[in-house]
Amino acid sequence: MSLTQLNTEQLIAKCREQDQSAQLETYNRYYKAMYNTALRILKDTAEAEDIMQESFLIAFTKLPSLEDNTVFGAWLKRIVINMSLTVSRKKNTYNEVALETVEYALTDSDGMTNEDLISIKADTILNTLMQLKDSYSTALSLHLIEGYDYEEICQIMNISYSNCRTLISRAKESLRKKLQFV
Repeated sequence: MSLTQLNTEQLIAKCREQDQSAQLETYNRYYKAMYNTALRILKDTAEAEDIMQESFLIAFTKLPSLEDNTVFGAWLKRIVINMSLTVSRKKNTYNEVALETVEYALTDSDGMTNEDLISIKADTILNTLMQLKDSYSTALSLHLIEGYDYEEICQIMNISYSNCRTLISRAKESLRKKLQFV
C-alpha cells in the first residue's frame, strides 16, 4: 500500500518511526492549510512560509508527545497559530483592544444574511479581511475560518471573554463596512 493511500492515523504512525517518505506525505497533505493559517495572522508570505516549515519541524520532533494520531491536524494547526501569534507579537503588530475603550455590543447578530455572504466572492472577503486591523483580522480568522469558539480565542489571544466578544463584534462590523465599498 502506498503512502498516499494511508489514512492520517496510519501515516502519523509511520512518521513516529521517522519514516522520511511518510513525513513528506504528511507535509504534502497539510502544508497549504498551515501556510494559509499563518498567512492570515502574519499577512506576510515569507514569514508565513517560515512559520509553516518551522511548525512541521517542531511537530515531527515532538510527535512522541502526541497521544492520539487522529488529532494530528488540529495539533499542528495549534502549533502554527501559536508560533504565528508569537512572531506577530514580537513584531509589535498585534494591538490588543483595551477593555476600558470597548463598548459592550455583545450581540452575535452580525447583520449579514447568508444570501449576502454567498453573493460576495470568497477571495474578496479574504482580501478585505487582510486589510483590517491586525487584532480584528486575527480574531475573525480564528473564529470564522479556523472555527475556534470564544473561549479558545480568549486563551489564544490572551484576552478576557467580554473583550473577545466585543473584538469580534467590532471586527465583523469593520469587515461589513469595508465590504460595502467593494
